[in-house]
Amino acid sequence: MLMSALKPLAELENAAEFQARHIGPDAADEAAMLSVIGAASRRALIESIVPASIKRSRGMDLLPVASEAQALAEMKAVAAQNKVLKSYIGQGYYDTLTPGVILRNILENPAWYTAYTPYQAEISQGRMEALVNFQTMVCDLTGMAIANSSMLDEATSAAEAMTLAARVGKSKSQVFFVADDVLPQTLEVVNTRAKPLGITVQVGPAADAGKTECFAALVQYPAVSGEIRSLQPIADAVHAQGGLLIAACDLLALTLLKSPAEQGADIAVGTTQRFGMPMCNGGPHAAFMACKDEYKRNLPGRLVGVSVDVHGHPAYRLALQTREQHIRREKATSNICTAQVLPAVVASMYAVYHGPQGLKRIAQRVASYTAVLAEALGDRKGNGFAFDTLTINTGDKTDSILAAALKAGMNFRRASGTSVSISLDETTTRADLAAILTAFGKSLDLSKFEKGVASLVPAELVRTSEYLTHPVFNTHHSETEMLRYIRALSDKDLALDRTMIPLGSCTMKLNATSEMIPITWPEFANIHPFAPHDQLKGYALLNEQLTAWLCQATGYAGISLQPNAGSQGEYAGLLAIKAFHEARNEGHRKICLIPESAHGTNPASAQMVGMQVVVTKCDKEGNIDLVDLKAKCEQHSANLAAIMITYPSTYGVFDTHVKEICALVRSHGGRVYVDGANMNALVGVAAPGEFGGDVSHLNLHKTFCIPHGGGGPGVGPVCVVADLVPYLPTHRSAGYVSDTAIGAVSAAPLGNAAVLPISWMYVRMMGAEGLTAATEVAILAANYVAARLADAYDIHFSGNIAGVKGGGVAHECILDIRPLKDATGVGAEDVAKRLIDYGFHAPTLSFPVAGTLMVEPTESESKYELDRFCDAMLAIRAEIAQVEAGTWTATDNPLVNAPHTAESLMKAEWAHGYSREVAAYPVATLRRQKYWVPVGRVDNVYGDRNLVCSCPPISSYE
Repeated sequence: MLMSALKPLAELENAAEFQARHIGPDAADEAAMLSVIGAASRRALIESIVPASIKRSRGMDLLPVASEAQALAEMKAVAAQNKVLKSYIGQGYYDTLTPGVILRNILENPAWYTAYTPYQAEISQGRMEALVNFQTMVCDLTGMAIANSSMLDEATSAAEAMTLAARVGKSKSQVFFVADDVLPQTLEVVNTRAKPLGITVQVGPAADAGKTECFAALVQYPAVSGEIRSLQPIADAVHAQGGLLIAACDLLALTLLKSPAEQGADIAVGTTQRFGMPMCNGGPHAAFMACKDEYKRNLPGRLVGVSVDVHGHPAYRLALQTREQHIRREKATSNICTAQVLPAVVASMYAVYHGPQGLKRIAQRVASYTAVLAEALGDRKGNGFAFDTLTINTGDKTDSILAAALKAGMNFRRASGTSVSISLDETTTRADLAAILTAFGKSLDLSKFEKGVASLVPAELVRTSEYLTHPVFNTHHSETEMLRYIRALSDKDLALDRTMIPLGSCTMKLNATSEMIPITWPEFANIHPFAPHDQLKGYALLNEQLTAWLCQATGYAGISLQPNAGSQGEYAGLLAIKAFHEARNEGHRKICLIPESAHGTNPASAQMVGMQVVVTKCDKEGNIDLVDLKAKCEQHSANLAAIMITYPSTYGVFDTHVKEICALVRSHGGRVYVDGANMNALVGVAAPGEFGGDVSHLNLHKTFCIPHGGGGPGVGPVCVVADLVPYLPTHRSAGYVSDTAIGAVSAAPLGNAAVLPISWMYVRMMGAEGLTAATEVAILAANYVAARLADAYDIHFSGNIAGVKGGGVAHECILDIRPLKDATGVGAEDVAKRLIDYGFHAPTLSFPVAGTLMVEPTESESKYELDRFCDAMLAIRAEIAQVEAGTWTATDNPLVNAPHTAESLMKAEWAHGYSREVAAYPVATLRRQKYWVPVGRVDNVYGDRNLVCSCPPISSYE
């Protein structure tokens, strides 16, 4: 039998195949969804919902779409332009050995990297346990009473500590003292953060910290030069002036050195990068902040606490959330929204895997090699004490030594014109020591050190206190036990690898495997952020291409990828606006208008740059109230700096007057900030840089597919129009100098650089057509959910578009549960908890409107999964109806008692007015595949009243 003719090659070489893998619904699904909505076509639906006035004037000019294999090959070629040298630069970044069991089962495992911020405690017990381990590790090593569950990087952690000290300290001084041997990038970020707040940064020798009145002082322990000095005299002097002492410290060094708390420090900050996270050209890495107990209610960032569930069992939850930006807005302790959860989990697991003895052994090895090198090199600066870093007097040989090192494949740090610094780490070998000495024209006889080497740690600072004594750090040292522990924790959680996460405003979409593959390539992972520029050509090309593509997507003229969170992007954008006004001698413009519908971090960001927040009203349809806006613009015309709008709004609405709003604010001298949190409803359809925005930030961990990682890492690029480009962040520490730029906002020039390949891969494989299709399908999916649920729930805010069932929404819809609560007592939280029994993560609860659920399905979810979610919501509505009918009481029904644990269902006595079967299997499909929640409903009030933020004793679980 003859074979039939093969298809034409053009049909077989489908480069756009990835689009079909990223976008869930196929053509048949789309047709079925459109029929439910009542729209003739996807194009007709988009034209009816997206205002014609904002539609793009031209398409995105992107490269022809690439297949997954082609994109990976191109990405490999970009990576190959980086040069991976052996790094001895130090300056807060070190080579490290990531244990394979952690690399594969956490860093490369979607069960961990696709999870969301653990706002829903019951389905986040695994990652919150890992974060409590992180907090305990930090508290133990720093000696502090309380620590948060990660900061963005060490530099921003130090800047946050500065503002924490200003809030809680008793000094009336506006001076912040910074030792002249802190990490250079830390000083730069502190300067950026201090200026708009009216704080004066005074730099000098650490010993001078207490000689002038300051509200706080920052010192490095050990110093960037490697020098180790006692903190106690500095703490005493600063305290005598009424100030607080902040110690930026190295956790590995603290396994050998007396803790900062034992020496009088009030706050400790630093990075956990060397605990298993590669250098990554600067990020992502989990920084930390720890402090005395009395400052806990002012501590910024996430704080995981231990509470109890309804059955009396210990359960983890995010603690003290009332201090956070979404609730306190401009009165929040900071604008932090994204943390570095995934790197924090890696760091905590590194400590769990090695345990106290293993960490100490690593530190002792580093310290011993440093002592050997010090003896061999001789002439060095400082007081003679060191842990991992030596600064050598090199005189007129500095250039030749650095050149010799480069030729041998090594990077040293130029400390000055006549000195070189060398920092060792856990990867350093004897051969490395020999190579270092060769660059100095010396040799090494290691035989004389076989019986030991004199320590360079000062005797009075040798640590004697215990740390990491909890069983979790002393149990899982074999790979078998470690593997099972990691698996046990991930099994407790719901992430995207199990189910749709329908969170509004958070865009939990596919993080494709091909996008994730490059992040652990050595050419991206093993690069120091302050390596010479000619070694970073791959990253420079990545930056150039990705920013060009994002400019095409947004309509802006320039972009900085430095901000490593959306909140940081907001901050950087507002600083650019502030700098623009100051350059025009209009620094008095400090009023920032923020509508009620804006994203939660906006007011806190405005406050951080020294602006005054004025809230404007919205109408009953969720649009900005033009009458009120005009009145506020006229009232504050002389001092108007900006307006911050979220578009489409957090209410899920395309405001038809957005161009008029932009023009109005500009007519009064203000600039327009368009929050990019909801950019997934705009890419390819409308561009904020075209319809009136001056500044936007993007959330690459939303719209451009970087995974949420349990609450971080993220990237928040700041995008601006042409006349604001000169004010984008720079990084003088890395040699990027500008007279107009606002300065560094992150510790590294490219922020969380190592995750940028994810977004590069996404754009490259989707192309202009695919990105536009993704936006349109996201809007289609939200309208499908709204249409299916419109008869059962009130859709709060919609476009009220004739013929569109559900009214027409943007990429998310708000389900109003308040009428049901009024009628039955069943509220939004009960619905959220009952969804857990159905195997779903809840939508966004009570934000932006209390008593509602905000749903964002994204383009990546199939019609099957959308229907599964809608079926669950309809089944829950039927359950509420039974409460309405009196079949179940308001105090005893499956919703108010949700979620139901297996243990509670197996008890001999069942005292409820509904069956165990109804509790466990409300729909038949759960019999085949069921997620069993590990704890019952968590008691939030108990957790805040009885705050515990470190590992509970094992006895508490018995």
